[in-house]
Amino acid sequence: MEVIVERCAGIDIGKRDVKACIRVPDGAGRWRVEVRTFTTMTSELLLLRDWLAIEGVTTVGMEATGAYWKPVYYLLEDSFSVQLLNARHLHNVPGRKTDVIDAEWICRMVQHGLVRPSFVPPAPIRQLRDLTRYRTEVVRERVRDIARLEKLLEDAGIKLSAVVADLLGKSARAMLDALIAGQRDPQVLADMALRRMKSKRAQLVEALTGRFSDHHAFLVRAMLDRIDAAATTVERISARIAEQIDPMRRQVELLSTIPGISTRIAEVIIAEIGVDMVAFPSAGHLASWAAVCPGNNESAGKQLSGKTRNGNAALRAALGEAAQAITRTKDTYLAARYKRVAARRGKKRAVVAVQHSMLVAVWHMLTHDVAYHDLGAGYFTERAGKSRQTRRLVTQLNNLGYAVRLDALATA
Repeated sequence: MEVIVERCAGIDIGKRDVKACIRVPDGAGRWRVEVRTFTTMTSELLLLRDWLAIEGVTTVGMEATGAYWKPVYYLLEDSFSVQLLNARHLHNVPGRKTDVIDAEWICRMVQHGLVRPSFVPPAPIRQLRDLTRYRTEVVRERVRDIARLEKLLEDAGIKLSAVVADLLGKSARAMLDALIAGQRDPQVLADMALRRMKSKRAQLVEALTGRFSDHHAFLVRAMLDRIDAAATTVERISARIAEQIDPMRRQVELLSTIPGISTRIAEVIIAEIGVDMVAFPSAGHLASWAAVCPGNNESAGKQLSGKTRNGNAALRAALGEAAQAITRTKDTYLAARYKRVAARRGKKRAVVAVQHSMLVAVWHMLTHDVAYHDLGAGYFTERAGKSRQTRRLVTQLNNLGYAVRLDALATA
């Protein structure tokens, strides 16, 4: 088998130790294989780096194991060509599974170029990714606490959420604070409504009539404190993200021109894929890496289920949010694409199709430094041709039992 990398190493990573295997020429036309074990403490990892340097290793492969690969990768990336490998691509023969054998197998795969390294962004993008992912988690936890608050109010017979749109709005928050302070009179609580909420006073009186007790007051106070703390944390993280992403502000502004993509979603996209598209030779490679395209699954000439893979969860979630926003817009290419696919394949597939189109646009925009150009809601009609579209619509009406006569409108 052809040798791609002459002096390479494979590392099997665990929580407490790593098994490192090297394959280097022995000077007699053969390969010298040596395996050593190091702990995952930084001092031992430095010894690992020194050993690999002494042996003249140029390329190091390691399996992406949880978060345990990160300290090893970050320590070695400046000295060697480090390849982070997908565990699904490294399956060995069943029944022969030890950490040492795994390290040797990884080394052989790297030596013969049988695996492709995963995309690992540079350090500034990794830091930005940590911030955006943590912000997303804090926002999700805040949403869960708001849902818990609503359930607790239902338990107390307070139907505030049936009248107000936002439980944390100024009017609703004033009422909740008063309930916690001991005010139970629904008339007094309803008088705290502000602006347009005053017109719902009678409904508020009914909604605020319940059996709110000191027990509920204690829990509501605790939940509101958590919600407020989460909001403060999100503000702090967002400010830090703004500082980190400032050198890439141009790219954020470009991506924000895509319908459905807000500044926050643009920040998430850049944090996941970076701004340098060299790692993705084409828009198709980027869509495949993010798993927003159908999978290939053909056997014996039959096309089997081509469902999408898991891909990058954070990126898919952000694109999914943007795609859902697109479904509520009009007169855009992406909205037309969603309706076109949804009519034939269903709403879920249509969302994936819109995600794919958005990511293709992102690749071209970041590669060529251009703003988004909308093809228009009539793109598919114009592409198919006016006569063809007319025949299709007339045929549909004929199938429904209508006789159709077309008269052209007079042009202005």
